[in-house]
Amino acid sequence: MTTLAEAGPATGPPTGPSSLSRRQTNVVFVTIVLGMLLAALDQTIVSTALPTIVADLGGAGHMAWVVTAYLLAETVSTVLVGKFGDLFGRKIVFQVSAIVFVGGSVLAGAANGMGMLILARAIQGVGGGGLMVTAMALIADVIPLRERGKYQGALGAVFGVTTVVGPTLGGLFTDHATWRWCFYVNVPVAVVMVVMAARNIPAVKAATRPTIDYLGIVLVALGASGLVLALEWGGNEYAWGSATIIGLFVGSVVALTAFVFVELRAKEPMLPMHLFRSRVFTICSVLSFIVGFAMLGALTYLPTYLQYVDGVSATMSGVRTLPMVVGLLGTSMLSGIVVSRTGRYRIFPIVGTGVMAIGLYLMSTMGPSTGVWLESLYMLVLGLGIGLAMQVLTIAVQNTVPYHELGSATSGVTFFRTLGSAFGTAIFGTLYSNQLGPNLEKAFARSPGVSPAAVQSPAALHALPADRITHIVDAYADTVNYVFQWVVPVALVGFVVAWFLKEVPLRDSARAGASDMGDAFAAPNSADADRQLERSIARVMRRAKAEEPVSLRILADSGSHLTPGQAWALGQIHWRGKLQGGARLSTVAKAHRMPGEVLEPAFSRIAQAGYADFDGEQLAITDSGRAQIDLLAGAWRRWLDERLDDWDVSDPADRARLDRAIDGIARRLLDEEEAHLERTAL
Repeated sequence: MTTLAEAGPATGPPTGPSSLSRRQTNVVFVTIVLGMLLAALDQTIVSTALPTIVADLGGAGHMAWVVTAYLLAETVSTVLVGKFGDLFGRKIVFQVSAIVFVGGSVLAGAANGMGMLILARAIQGVGGGGLMVTAMALIADVIPLRERGKYQGALGAVFGVTTVVGPTLGGLFTDHATWRWCFYVNVPVAVVMVVMAARNIPAVKAATRPTIDYLGIVLVALGASGLVLALEWGGNEYAWGSATIIGLFVGSVVALTAFVFVELRAKEPMLPMHLFRSRVFTICSVLSFIVGFAMLGALTYLPTYLQYVDGVSATMSGVRTLPMVVGLLGTSMLSGIVVSRTGRYRIFPIVGTGVMAIGLYLMSTMGPSTGVWLESLYMLVLGLGIGLAMQVLTIAVQNTVPYHELGSATSGVTFFRTLGSAFGTAIFGTLYSNQLGPNLEKAFARSPGVSPAAVQSPAALHALPADRITHIVDAYADTVNYVFQWVVPVALVGFVVAWFLKEVPLRDSARAGASDMGDAFAAPNSADADRQLERSIARVMRRAKAEEPVSLRILADSGSHLTPGQAWALGQIHWRGKLQGGARLSTVAKAHRMPGEVLEPAFSRIAQAGYADFDGEQLAITDSGRAQIDLLAGAWRRWLDERLDDWDVSDPADRARLDRAIDGIARRLLDEEEAHLERTAL
């Protein structure tokens, strides 16, 4: 029986992962999960604590920056740290990112003013972005190839679930300890993680030194930060027509324009501009921005509404957002399963953005008289819409770009999602701050005997008699409703844009990954095209294995006269000779945990047929054997070409990339067999 190892020659083997025992693998995975958990959790954990933070530190006008600073720093960090991991090794970068994250957490917990807290959150974002992107890369470095799919899926699911349950955990800390423990809790976990990483994660470096697009990263960071700052300050700190706001907008436009020109000329651009020639990539990037905009913006300000208007605790405000989370997770998984089975995805962003707009509108109608169940229904509708739209965007992009651009396109869509989250939080914050001041001023004028100092926090507000705070509660309700009303048009823009998304028949690799919940959340992943192609091939193989006996079909289509047993034996000789410098009967027997005398007849028969030389121990392939391997390799390539639709067999670069991916898979499989032998011998 043939295996993927018989797929054909390769141009050069990449460095494989270090071989670990099952226990070591699980310890490494737990370490990586801890890093991903911390980084993802801190995107949203502060949302339920924000009202209490503002009550302690003041600076309500800067509330959005507590979230936005983290997201912007994380966005830039994920791009830069991925390259640093290739340059210095992902283990050391993972540890350094954890230390930076801990430093930011300590500073945030000790903050005595909003400015210090925002700076600390930016430092956290740098470390958090490094933890996330390095965690995904470490999976590919150290997890055995046969098991990598389930580990990557589990890690992606951890990222997604942690992101959306963060508000509930933040509420628990705020109510039962203090909001500062939303940050201090990271310290012991990170210390344990750093120690575990030092002891258990093997050091693996990339074989080549990457080129880092420093100028592009700086320009996009300056441009995005300037825009967010202008949107945050406009109408709040400064008038919209002031020199400061106009200067920020102009400076941001100049920086982003320069970024485009730099990317057009960069050797390895952060975001290749030619990707935007693809309508699918452009539309999915816009939709990803809008989905991130709505999801993080809503998750950030819903707890504020629930605490000030409904009078619930920080913990309950997190719990009350769970209908949105349930809707999001449910439709993400459902749409993935449907896409996987039908191969059709275009309808989901259209329906999703439409439902998202309806959910935002319904939430803009909430008020003090809205019942708990009705509020939950409105949140559920919003979550259903976000989940429907979110799942398929990465799949659609991966399905249409050439294989050598898989990494850039995947990381590009993720980049726009995170950027959308930052802008959404900032714009939600601007609308909230600009409206809250006038509304509260009118409310206090109609509420004699209630001073602003007496209602700085939700708890203090609802400690007063209900009849005295009616107008103040209405002011908060009207403010948050105003925010959601203005975001409805953003979702409607997404609904219109989604109609222009082109549906392209799904590659088998994209269809196989559609039901992976980890991909739904687009956790930052490696931008390395070879690694992405390797992952795609592995998905195709897993899906095909479940549907048909692939190896027998390949053998039948190859035109070879080999029997399945002969093909298996010849493949063992070929690949062990190519990747290990030679093949021996004892090595093959040990790898498959079989006595040598059981396998000896199979190798003797192919030697008698003239396909190999065999002296009882040493095995070597003959010219006739190589001809048979070439037939099998051709059949494998034809089989893959049917499923990797955009792989161009006439393009030397694509062919070389596929060869490297196959060679990498074969080498890892053999390395893992050898590692298993060593552990068994011990």
